[in-house]
Amino acid sequence: MKLAVIGRNSAELKKKLEHRNVILCEPGDADVILAYGGDGTLLEAEREYPRILKYPIRDVETAPLCHKHAVDAQLEHFFAGKLRHSRLFRLEGRFGENVLYAMNDIFIHNRNNASALRYKIWIDGELYSHEIVGDGAGVATVHGSTAYFRSITHSVFRVGIGLAFSNSTELVNHLVLPESSVIRVKINRGPGEIVADNFRLPAPMNVGDECVIRLSEDASEFIGLDVFMCPVCRRLRHRYRRSIFNPEDPK
Repeated sequence: MKLAVIGRNSAELKKKLEHRNVILCEPGDADVILAYGGDGTLLEAEREYPRILKYPIRDVETAPLCHKHAVDAQLEHFFAGKLRHSRLFRLEGRFGENVLYAMNDIFIHNRNNASALRYKIWIDGELYSHEIVGDGAGVATVHGSTAYFRSITHSVFRVGIGLAFSNSTELVNHLVLPESSVIRVKINRGPGEIVADNFRLPAPMNVGDECVIRLSEDASEFIGLDVFMCPVCRRLRHRYRRSIFNPEDPK
């Protein structure tokens, strides 16, 4: 089995693997990529190296882990073949000749912060609203419901795909749609831009441009994702960050 490691703070993890006589390869040649970091590292790994099995590990250099999920303990389970396998379906966004894929979400934003975006949305071919004015709209997966979707809607979902509207002037409801839904967005007044997950190079969208977003048949493959999302580790991270940024916070 060929292994590769990516992540800004991955030097210590590489040492642990070398002590196990593991010879690392380049990510594109790997059977398994160990993404050592946070959510952003995981999203980047999937974007840059799709269709390769990923094993995400939280980096202890930026946040503590619970004793059950210490890095050494996780590696023991990994090499013993005891980690759970997961498949997460991604979103697919088709815009002109571009095809975007996202584990979390695809969002269309106004490019100029001083000017609202005007757009129309169709759901399965049916017009949802004549025209919506606001900062933009986005479609999220179940996995991505705890990210930007949650910050807009103050809610999460467990089945389907979510449609959220950012700072719209009209009264439009955020929606949770069936997985089979197809969402089409057309820009009436821009400029706008479309981005998938944490990709730092959004594609511009101008008046008349359209994007079609749906759940892709292509899935992302992971092992140990349940460990990566451990609620105890999450509480430790939040407590650690509060202690750094709010040292007087009694919590």
